[in-house]
Amino acid sequence: MSPMHIPVILASASPRRRELLELVGIVHEVRPADIDESLWPGETPVGHSERLARGKAHAIAAAAGDAVVIAADTIVVVDGDILGKPKDVAHATEMLRRLSGRQHTVYTAIAVARGERTESAVEAVEVVFRALSDSEIAEYIATGEPMDKAGAYGIQGFGATIVERVDGDYFSVMGLGMRRLVALLERVGVTYRFGAPLEG
Repeated sequence: MSPMHIPVILASASPRRRELLELVGIVHEVRPADIDESLWPGETPVGHSERLARGKAHAIAAAAGDAVVIAADTIVVVDGDILGKPKDVAHATEMLRRLSGRQHTVYTAIAVARGERTESAVEAVEVVFRALSDSEIAEYIATGEPMDKAGAYGIQGFGATIVERVDGDYFSVMGLGMRRLVALLERVGVTYRFGAPLEG
């Protein structure tokens, strides 16, 4: 019996994640998951990120039939604090001042669900910013780019000019580590082949 072509659902509204799947030829539909993303008391950043990714995958997988569901969650952590998406310009300014001229960690959790099975993992990447002046921070925020992104920056946009160094998987900083995704797909019995539909 020949392998089945597996439909793919991305449980995310992120344009970056859609672009990354398209980049490697994974045809998919988008069904964003709406879950409570509050931090639980005593929860670690890694645990928080992985729980949210799995929660998003489960929320969509329940009605996904034979499809494989891909979900992810990205957080920025500095001094042990999770920096989510900024609430407003003042919040974005505060975040960027805090990240200016120093290192922080980006955690991206990926969860892949197929039927009753869910596999997940978290990638940690160290990112260093160059020093930013208040006027540069204001100009960057005025582009609008920081306002819907964890840590108030996007590495694949204007934010590329403020990142000095990345130690780890660049695509995880964008929001979806492709090497890790392919490994998780294999663990739920789905095979990725260059440019071909997923099979399982």
